[in-house]
Amino acid sequence: MSVVALVVSAAPADAVTEATAPPPNLAEVIPGQETQTPALVRGIREQAPATGSAAAAARAYLDARQGRYRIPDANRDLVPAGTTAADGRETVRLQQRHRGVPVLGGQYVVRMQRQDGERVVTGTSGKYFTELSTGTTPEVGEALAVERAVRAVLTELGDRNFAAAPPREGAEEESPLEGTARGLVVLPAGAGVLTRHVTVHGSDPATGEPVRREVYVDARAGYPVLQYSGIKTFGTPRTTAGQSAAGRRSRQPIAAEKGTGVRLDGTTVGLDIDRDDSRGLYVLRDRSRIPAGDSGNVLSTWDARGKWYTDVGGVWPEGIQEFGSPTPAFGPEATESGAVDAHWAAGQVYDYFKGKHGRDSLDGRGMTVNSLVGVADYGQPYVNAFWDGQKMVYGNGDAEYRPLSAAMDVVGHEMTHGVIEHSANLVYAGQSGALNEAIADYFGNAIEADVYGIPATDPDSGLLGERLCRTKSPRECALRDLGDGRTTAKSFLGVGFATDSGGVHLNSTIIGGALWDAREDLGAETMDKIVYRALTEYLTPLDGFTEARAAVLAAAQDLAIPAAGRKTLQRAFTAHGIVPGWESALGMDADVLLDRINTSNTHLGGGGGWWTASKSNEDGTEPYSVWAGRADGQGTPKLMSPNDGRYHVNPATDGKTVVWQAYGPDGVDVLARPLAGGPVKKLWHGRTPGSSVDVDGDLVAFDYVTYGGRRAVAHLSIKDPANMETIGGGTYYRAWAPSVSKGKVAYQERRRVRAEYAVSTRVIDVATGENTAVQSATDGISLGPTAINGTHVFWLLDDDATDGTRALRRAALDGSGVVDLSPETGPNALNAYDLTVSEDRVTVGSYLAGAQLSNESAPKLYQFAAAGAPDDPATRKGRVSCNRGEQSSAAAVGGSQVVWLDSTTGTTDAVTRARPAGRCD
Repeated sequence: MSVVALVVSAAPADAVTEATAPPPNLAEVIPGQETQTPALVRGIREQAPATGSAAAAARAYLDARQGRYRIPDANRDLVPAGTTAADGRETVRLQQRHRGVPVLGGQYVVRMQRQDGERVVTGTSGKYFTELSTGTTPEVGEALAVERAVRAVLTELGDRNFAAAPPREGAEEESPLEGTARGLVVLPAGAGVLTRHVTVHGSDPATGEPVRREVYVDARAGYPVLQYSGIKTFGTPRTTAGQSAAGRRSRQPIAAEKGTGVRLDGTTVGLDIDRDDSRGLYVLRDRSRIPAGDSGNVLSTWDARGKWYTDVGGVWPEGIQEFGSPTPAFGPEATESGAVDAHWAAGQVYDYFKGKHGRDSLDGRGMTVNSLVGVADYGQPYVNAFWDGQKMVYGNGDAEYRPLSAAMDVVGHEMTHGVIEHSANLVYAGQSGALNEAIADYFGNAIEADVYGIPATDPDSGLLGERLCRTKSPRECALRDLGDGRTTAKSFLGVGFATDSGGVHLNSTIIGGALWDAREDLGAETMDKIVYRALTEYLTPLDGFTEARAAVLAAAQDLAIPAAGRKTLQRAFTAHGIVPGWESALGMDADVLLDRINTSNTHLGGGGGWWTASKSNEDGTEPYSVWAGRADGQGTPKLMSPNDGRYHVNPATDGKTVVWQAYGPDGVDVLARPLAGGPVKKLWHGRTPGSSVDVDGDLVAFDYVTYGGRRAVAHLSIKDPANMETIGGGTYYRAWAPSVSKGKVAYQERRRVRAEYAVSTRVIDVATGENTAVQSATDGISLGPTAINGTHVFWLLDDDATDGTRALRRAALDGSGVVDLSPETGPNALNAYDLTVSEDRVTVGSYLAGAQLSNESAPKLYQFAAAGAPDDPATRKGRVSCNRGEQSSAAAVGGSQVVWLDSTTGTTDAVTRARPAGRCD
């Protein structure tokens, strides 16, 4: 599922449009896209039917006006998702269900006022998808969906990290990831896609970093069609988190205790604390802010020193306690861990939302606020912070960066994620995820400015995290800047969901900058109210930049902002390029072969002057089909796969035959078909394939996973597939990453030899059976993809997982002449994760691991002369393309030409260039 399939822009709020002639009292209607229900209706005053609750009144109102809203049965299809009330206003959120199944992002909002004991509707907005017609009976069970979801996440992680087989003897069948089934969900594209929602959590097998992914598996074919991160971090995403069950104790309120502590900047602050008689200590537990009632909810700060961020991923960490002190004056440990800052700042954030917006805690209903401090990275410094749906987690910092709770805007940012989750609940992917980050940035900075008295005109007011550093200046220290002037046309970075969840941090300051500029122009108090009103009463989960513009402008009109002020808002959005149709203005330097691929977890193939790709329909609702075409753009692409309801993915071609995988509820087939035409031939059937498929002439090779979770390689003849040869798949013998050329198969191997493990890159001559170890090493080296041509074998390897770079190595087919075309260390080293080769050129995909997210750190393609000398400057040919977005899944079609998946425009297209770009200045 593409970003476009998730986030559909609407017309701007300042462009009054009408789908049909409105009733006389209707001031403004913005039609929805691909739905008959309006995206926004405002300027009305219509009486809601007399009934009990606000949700019941809202649904009855929509039912009574089906001519406008086109919702057949609001009581059946809309489920109450929360009501907020303030100053006589009621805002009702209603979650769409299709035949009883929840619809991802399907949420409609009804705004009402209480007047003389009655309810008057003043407007509506959101997304109700009228075109859904998919059935809701699954053909894939939960167990298979979980298995496929976990495998999809492992494959995606492996594509970047290419971890070898499990490193510990006896752990071969253990998976570092687990999946939890969440039930059926309809993805709202076209007629809809019925999926099983699975949350995959655990740790990255290569890096150990926590993983939490929301995966949606087609409930008829069992193919994962969408996945995105469930992690909401402050900076570069490097962590995850899970569900917290702690802190929900029911206690009777007691008189508040007062304490003190010293913040990391040296200032002494008052702290609201509590006496824990069971421990004989004063603890960082604030009972004074949240109205007591019967809840006993509190603001608590917990000592998580000694815990790694993996310990807090998925569960409440065992053994932690609220930070304690023998006296009300908390000492150096509370300061140095960031506990004083976290506790004090949490109170400031609570006070801001309560005092400025009348909101009682993050959920508006007085929920407990838990903050964990002192979290480390496997005993090393951890410079990040995150919200996990129940708690804030702050890293312990390093020699330069203080513990993350030291910055008021960081605390405000993470707690605002909680506010967003309990209001608009913006999906953390693509444009909606960038909007989520932007609003968290906005309020994080707004709260910091309010607490410290920073004027909106201060040129540094837009910096985020600038107070974290011990020696750097604020501008050197800041992780982001809302005043960076970024625009959609010049700065938007189109990336897949595997990169920063589709650009949630990469693109956030485009929309965040527009909001911050308007704050300077309109004034802090005015703009803060506008943004809060837009968040809590207008925005819905799948809204993107254009919907945000519409919501903010509508909220401004609700708040009676004069026309001049609304024009100022319009100018702020326009200055950042957030205008109707802005996505279509993004250009690139490549030729499109197949546009709007709308697929997930599948690769391109190429060879013999042809390309092949999987593609869905325009809205991403159809199971994927395999297409093939000429790389010179001549002729019409050919449909290679049958239209049988399965997902046809990971195609490969040599210019004569196309081979691919077909996912269905009963397993996966490897299929082949000649480009010249003819029947589709089944070559193999199994339960769990890998992602590598290659073909050359009659020879096909692919990898797969055995029932025991062990990786193996198979090669076979298209003419005689029954005589298949397998490599690996044993308890102490693994194989992966095959490639083929001229009767030879290259692959990677790991096996135990005399009580020790060894890894090797190997080439087997299928005709003779001769198996050559091109290079062997003791265990500890990570071996990545292979590529082979008529004279050489190429592969990626990493013998130092800490340096963030990998070597591109080449050898003759007999194992002689081993050289690095791209070194593992040094200024020219690449963090390569993928490669493809023709007889003339080898192309690698590379990104900057651990770097600040930017265009430069996104996946790009680099090319080398296949037979060149490593010390010859002409060997390194430079960049394939200078496009600003993500470039991935390169496939060589011949000579220097490759095809690749390009996300520059915010959609994913299969593209090519006749020759590489070379330098990108």
